[in-house]
Amino acid sequence: MKEFQDNNQEIVFENNGGIGIQEELGKYLFYWKWFILGIIITFCSAYFYLKLTSPVYSASAYIMIKDNMKSGISDELKAVADLGIVGTNSTNNPENEIFIIKSRKIIGKVVDSLNLNISYFIDSGTRRIEVYQDSPIKFVFKEKNERYQNIDTSFVVSWEGNNKITLKNEEGDFLLNTYNNEEIKSDDLGSFKIQLDSIELINKEVFVNINQRKRVVSTYNSRINVTAVSEFSSILKLEVNDKNRLKAEHVLDELIKQYNLDAIIDKNIVSQKTKSFIDERLGSVTKELAAIQDNLKNYKTDFGISGLSEEAEMAVARITYIDSKIIPLRTKLRLIEWAEQDLEKHTTGNEIIPENLVVSDEIVANTIKEFNKLVIEKNRLLINAGEKNPNLINLNNRILVLRNNLKANLQNLKYSVDLRLNKAIKEAKVAQIKVNEIPLIERGIIDIQRQKAIYSELYSYLLRKKEDIAISLAVTVPNAKIIDVAFSSGVPVSPKKSFIYLVSLCFGIIIPFVAIYLKLLLDNKIHNRKDIENLTNIPYLGDIPYSESKDKIILNKGARTSTAEAFRLLRTNLNFILSDKDKNIKAKTIFVTSTISGEGKSFVSINLAATLALTGKKVLLIGIDLRAPKITNYLEIPDRKGLTNYIMGDTINLDKIKFNIPEIENVDFISSGLIPPNPSELLLNPKVKKLFETVKKEYDYVIADTAPVSLVTDTLLMSDLADTFLYVTRANHLDRKMLIVPNTLYKEKKLPNMAIVLNGTDSKRGYGYGYGYVESEKVSLIKRLFG
Repeated sequence: MKEFQDNNQEIVFENNGGIGIQEELGKYLFYWKWFILGIIITFCSAYFYLKLTSPVYSASAYIMIKDNMKSGISDELKAVADLGIVGTNSTNNPENEIFIIKSRKIIGKVVDSLNLNISYFIDSGTRRIEVYQDSPIKFVFKEKNERYQNIDTSFVVSWEGNNKITLKNEEGDFLLNTYNNEEIKSDDLGSFKIQLDSIELINKEVFVNINQRKRVVSTYNSRINVTAVSEFSSILKLEVNDKNRLKAEHVLDELIKQYNLDAIIDKNIVSQKTKSFIDERLGSVTKELAAIQDNLKNYKTDFGISGLSEEAEMAVARITYIDSKIIPLRTKLRLIEWAEQDLEKHTTGNEIIPENLVVSDEIVANTIKEFNKLVIEKNRLLINAGEKNPNLINLNNRILVLRNNLKANLQNLKYSVDLRLNKAIKEAKVAQIKVNEIPLIERGIIDIQRQKAIYSELYSYLLRKKEDIAISLAVTVPNAKIIDVAFSSGVPVSPKKSFIYLVSLCFGIIIPFVAIYLKLLLDNKIHNRKDIENLTNIPYLGDIPYSESKDKIILNKGARTSTAEAFRLLRTNLNFILSDKDKNIKAKTIFVTSTISGEGKSFVSINLAATLALTGKKVLLIGIDLRAPKITNYLEIPDRKGLTNYIMGDTINLDKIKFNIPEIENVDFISSGLIPPNPSELLLNPKVKKLFETVKKEYDYVIADTAPVSLVTDTLLMSDLADTFLYVTRANHLDRKMLIVPNTLYKEKKLPNMAIVLNGTDSKRGYGYGYGYVESEKVSLIKRLFG
């Protein structure tokens, strides 16, 4: 027997190698329809996503930061650099300028200038499109309430004809009727009017959104990107994304404009403060000078003199020369004292100091300019930067150092001026002795003329400085030079169709793959011959493909289905197992069992009997599953007397319990009969053995449909009566762990000449024989897709 088993294994067992890539790939390719369906679904989703998503455009502009160490002093300022108005050491840090450009202060001005918190949309069918400047209407505000900037609201504006306009809310509730350019007053918004710019509104509704200003500023703050084109360049690239191409360009152009205006204002702060100081001093000096001139006129009139004597003229010339040295020194001393007072008065480091007044001392002048530059930069950073900002901390430290240096420089300069002034005063005292010798009336004129000369010099000095400041204000230029104005190519940057479809393709493949992987991972059923060979050592006889047919008997002479051919091959392999039996014994006894019920052992038994009968052999099928008989159910005939009746009744012979059906020739049946209360004990009755001895003389094959072995011991009690055991396991039904039952029975040799038959395999997976025959039954679309 072992020899034939080995021969059978050589004939039947093929492709015993390990699991290869091709086999693993085949598991997934079996579900190719899942992948096609997944790709179709994801492509449709991508299509509708692109339809419903508004395209986003990108605009860019290029500027160069002027007055920068990387770009040099502005050409516009070189012409007046000799006046001391600008310092060649004035620089702008590109990193700080980037921060300033993106500041909420600058972006807020852009939002206010372009009214970006008001958006206009028109329904295009699949989505709402922002119309921006092409909007048929405009909200024109005459006066805005304080709450205007903190309001989120929306309106639906529709045209009613005759210049009549209706406002509704988003829910469609009526709000009010108005007319073109008619003033509307609102407690929340203020006073505004709706201006009709196009007759396109006649058949369309315009959706108007008014958003909180701070949220709009935050939105553009995150969407605007400013970067330096290289590490050593002062050229900056400005970018912004928006759903409206024209709006994106306008935002960048306005951003550059507002940045330049803000820089100009900052640059003029020093000049304006210096100008205010000079105007204030000129006012007081002018009054003093006018009073002195009136005093001189009145003095001459009162005393009736028109001029001085020759001696007095010489004395006046001498004292005037000395005064010409004293007056500038006193003027400078006053300016130094004023600068010290201003420095002491503003201790926060946020106030600038007037420049170009103490220009004779280059160190002090440059220190003041550098101090003012740092203060302006600090004030600009304070708009957005927090107290712990590294740049701000660095600026505060530098301002503090410059402040202390400036105090020390001013004290040293003041000491130097004091020395020179005291020396000049001593010389004036010597000259005053000569003046004292002049008659009293002439001395009065000399004193008045000296005062006039002092204030005239101070007046001329301040007047020159005022002209310098006027030139400074006139030549103030923008901080940024525009290299390229804002431009958008008109090609959306998102969503990118090619990328979206590529992602949808990936998801269309990945999602089914993951689903199939999880399905296979969680699957604990046996499916094919490979599963059985990997988990047991039992000889494999063959498999039976799953049939969509509802017929229980699928074998007849004309049957050419894959299931029918599988039974024919099973018959051939079975002959090899039984070929070594004793030639004197005519019949061969085949017991059919399974691990659990529902695996198709009755189906296999009936169709195996029909297959053997097709060769002209006489076959007897006995139902020995006394607990759950299925023979009569499968044959769709009424219950009748059977094996139980034969064993329990002395008057019943075999001929009375045998029967046949016209659908299967050469096959007789003995059903199980009544369900007994003690089936195990009943099968131990000697009449059972006697029955098999009797029928084996009359038939070529005796097939016994027995009970499942994992549930009861009925089959094991009569295993010695079998020539071979066909152990039926059902694909996609039996848990792999249950294969331990037949494997144990095989190892312990409790079932003689045992071989496994796999029932219900899927030939489409390549698990069956693949004869090329097509089942005649129609398969539903769902089963064709997911079966």
